[in-house]
Amino acid sequence: MRDPAVDVRAAIIRAHHEEWARLVAALTRRFGDLDVAEEAAAEAFAAAVERWPADGPPPNPGAWLTTTANRKAIDRIRRENKRDDKQKQAQMGYDDGPPEPLGAIEDERLRLVFICCHPALAMDARVALTLRMVGGLTVPEIARAFLVQATTMERRITRAKAKIKAARIPYRVPSADDLPARVSGVLAVLFLVFNEGYLAGSPDADPLRPDLTTEAIRLTRLIRALLPHDGEVAGLLALMLLIEARRPARISADGELVSLDEQDRAAWDPELIAEGHRLVRERLAAAAAGAAPGRYQILAAINAVHTSARDIRDTDWSQVRALYDQLVALDPSPVIALNRAVAVAELDGPQAALADIERLEDDLTGYHAYHAARADLLRRLGRAEESRAAYDRAIELAGNTAESASLTRRRDRLG
Repeated sequence: MRDPAVDVRAAIIRAHHEEWARLVAALTRRFGDLDVAEEAAAEAFAAAVERWPADGPPPNPGAWLTTTANRKAIDRIRRENKRDDKQKQAQMGYDDGPPEPLGAIEDERLRLVFICCHPALAMDARVALTLRMVGGLTVPEIARAFLVQATTMERRITRAKAKIKAARIPYRVPSADDLPARVSGVLAVLFLVFNEGYLAGSPDADPLRPDLTTEAIRLTRLIRALLPHDGEVAGLLALMLLIEARRPARISADGELVSLDEQDRAAWDPELIAEGHRLVRERLAAAAAGAAPGRYQILAAINAVHTSARDIRDTDWSQVRALYDQLVALDPSPVIALNRAVAVAELDGPQAALADIERLEDDLTGYHAYHAARADLLRRLGRAEESRAAYDRAIELAGNTAESASLTRRRDRLG
């Protein structure tokens, strides 16, 4: 059975996500140990679970959590101070002097991201560690996103933290010389963090996590300040902004996910769209001057086409397909091919798109979006029974309640 206290603690962490990330980052800087930082932060939130429901949140939750977590960390280090290095770490807890300068951008969470995304770690470990330490997701939530058991994910995260500790990876943004080589991995992780907020992979979480999307955008802005001429940084920021702009229209009053073709476009955020379009135009100008666009820039351009259309019928599908053709050349993944088939369906009809999609079955049989797209094409072709079976499979695999509700409604329309 699930521990209700764990659920309450996870809910408090989600409600105070920025405090969790800030707290873990501050503890990591102060004590130099991710295990100490995470455990002390978790114990502080556990104390909040015990006290806040009865007494109400304190006037300054962040200060309360910080004080409590620092005490928890010092207590833990005292218990382990038999070794000299632990005793030295314990003394750090009493150091009231000013912290050492940490670089041009004084943002502790960004430094924590660079620790979690160190190239010494495998990519899946980087993503998992960032989701845990920066995003505040629980281990079971991260495990579901990776389609693995929680115990497997726990071991993966533990190994990643141990490798960081053993390698003495510094708590800082890399030097200017090292930054370009490190940033691609950080962008990949930030995009996955954003995606978890854009559409949660867990049935126990809110379908949309604006705390995660906002934090991913904020951190990407900071990286853009470090690398203002990097095309992929600008592309990722534009992509995030154009997707985030649609958030107000993505969940119905009944809690159902609203697909792009059914969204109220008047509810989209015009300021985010304008900023995203400006960044896309800058990158298009660079491409015209000979700078080849990367994956994020092409994805941003695709989203710019969608957000330029006042109605789904006004979408320039030929441009969308051309952009996907460019993207497939860079990233021939089955998911990209699946998304390209949506444009094929609009231009060449559902039969042509279905033929493209069904070639992806071996690679995407466990991916709910594959079955949802196939179900829609079968519906358009009048093959209701096959469509119903595909919807059933998509519903079975869907990651959250809003998505399941949308797929169920579409299935039930078949009669």
